[in-house]
Formats: sequence, C-alpha cells, structure tokens
Amino acid sequence: MNVGVCYAEADRQTWLRLEVPDDSTVQQAIELSGLLAQYPHIDLGKQKVGIFGKLAKLDAPVREGDRVEIYRPITADPNQVKRRRIDG
Repeated sequence: MNVGVCYAEADRQTWLRLEVPDDSTVQQAIELSGLLAQYPHIDLGKQKVGIFGKLAKLDAPVREGDRVEIYRPITADPNQVKRRRIDG
C-alpha cells in the first residue's frame, strides 16, 4: 500500500511516498522511509507521531494513502513568542 511519511525542521521539510506491506504500523512505515537514517537525532521513544495531524501510537496500523508525521519538540518558549509579536 502507498503511504507518505514526513518530518520537518525549521529550515527544511522531507515528505516521502513509499510502498509498505498491507499490515504495516506507523513505526514500520517510518523505519522503511529511511528518515531515521537521514535525521539520526529523531528519537521515536520521545517524539510524538501522528497520522494526518492526529496523534497516533507507534503500533497503530496505517492505511492506504495515510500521511505519517513525526513531530519535533517545541523549542520556543510560548511567552517569548507572544512578546515578540507584541514588540514586533
């Protein structure tokens, strides 16, 4: 089946389409995509993942056409962002 796997950093995004076996999980799709080799700092034990913007577990099954997403941790302090908007 055909699925997409994506990951974005502040300066670049990667979105890949790939064929995975019919009984694949979110984790298997991520591993098959090669993104873990491309971004060795991704830690699936700590980072959240999802399908089409909704949080999912690593063992959740994927379906034809799903977009699997790896979320990076928030690095900006929300109070600082608000201050920048007001001061900006």
